[in-house]
Amino acid sequence: MLNNVKRKIQEGFTLVEILIVVVIVGILAAIAIPTYFNYVEKAYASDAQTQIKTLLEECKIWKTTHEEFPTDVQEMIDEGAGNISKATLRKWAFEIDLAQSTDGNADLEGTIIATSSENMSGGQDKKVCFDAETGVFSGYGTKDECAG
Repeated sequence: MLNNVKRKIQEGFTLVEILIVVVIVGILAAIAIPTYFNYVEKAYASDAQTQIKTLLEECKIWKTTHEEFPTDVQEMIDEGAGNISKATLRKWAFEIDLAQSTDGNADLEGTIIATSSENMSGGQDKKVCFDAETGVFSGYGTKDECAG
């Protein structure tokens, strides 16, 4: 009996057993890899969303002193109003198109769009858009594409 167990241990795995393991690993990889890349994209989009929220607040402050919304991030930075790091500006280009609501209330209209540059490891020309009227993000990392 002991010799039978010893012989079975020394024989190793059969080809069928190895193929079953390879198939199981392949199935797990087919599920896990797209999920991983989805999380990575959401992380890149989250970085842009954080910067857009900061930029929106800085645009509101800018309007109180300049009586109009800024159209250029670099202009804000040059005047000391923009608080965006150079590292962020190497990864993202921001477009500001904001206006006061035309119906007379204090709401905003327009968009702020962040477009990834070649320095973004998540890929170039990906966009994250913020609609100031609805307060909704779209684009990179979301199901919806940017409207503009």
